Amino acid sequence: MDFSLFTMVHLQTQQIKQMGGGQMAVHIVKNQGFFALYNGLSASLLRQLTYSTTRFAIYEVVKQRMSESSGGPLPFYKRVLLAGFAGACGGFVGTPGDMINVRMQNDIKLPADQKRNYKHAIDGVIRVVKEEGIPRLFRGASTATFRAVLMTIGQLSFYDQIKGVLLSTPYFTDNLTCHFTCSLAAGAIATTMTQPVDVIKTRAMNARPGEFRGLWHIITYTAKVGPLGFFKGYIPAFVRLGPHTIITFILFEQLRKNFGILKKPVQ
Repeated sequence: MDFSLFTMVHLQTQQIKQMGGGQMAVHIVKNQGFFALYNGLSASLLRQLTYSTTRFAIYEVVKQRMSESSGGPLPFYKRVLLAGFAGACGGFVGTPGDMINVRMQNDIKLPADQKRNYKHAIDGVIRVVKEEGIPRLFRGASTATFRAVLMTIGQLSFYDQIKGVLLSTPYFTDNLTCHFTCSLAAGAIATTMTQPVDVIKTRAMNARPGEFRGLWHIITYTAKVGPLGFFKGYIPAFVRLGPHTIITFILFEQLRKNFGILKKPVQ
């Protein structure tokens, strides 16, 4: 997973294609060793602990209570609104870990005099606070939050909606095949919805002070290479997000079904 994230960040932070993801990976391994590809793993874990747990917890807990109080399944538009709210909360609290992750991933392809050389995620957070101030930790928070809103809508609300549609047909039951199909579709939808915002977010977080005048400057700069500039790194993004979404929901459904850890939601 972290290798695909490295490839995605590499592609998103270059304006003109200089080297493909595979070529860059080979170059990095030859010069810095195989484990350099996993630079930023601690920051990735920090981001998941803050970002993913917040949005999943808010969505599932609130959805369950709203369904119980209304005595029936929530309409799709309410799930979209709930997912958007949960995503906004998760995106904001996860911004510091996200920013450190982007910087550590991008560090390995920079010249020695431009490297930030964070030892790990916590070291990165401390150094940003000391060298750039606390507000810098939330650089790109607006795009990160907006991306998280789209991501959570694409993953959670569409997963529930697709599952409901499939279960209404005679071809699917509430089993592993259904869960796999729903999560694969949700992962593809989430990747497509979030990729343009993800490119802008990555560039905002990786930018050095003064490199861009603001969010609109980043957007216009990216647009110079055409519409596809906003979809740089789409394939590695899906390679990363697709399996992540599938594994997450399959485990989630199995915990709920076999161990009774989670209540069965009203679909």
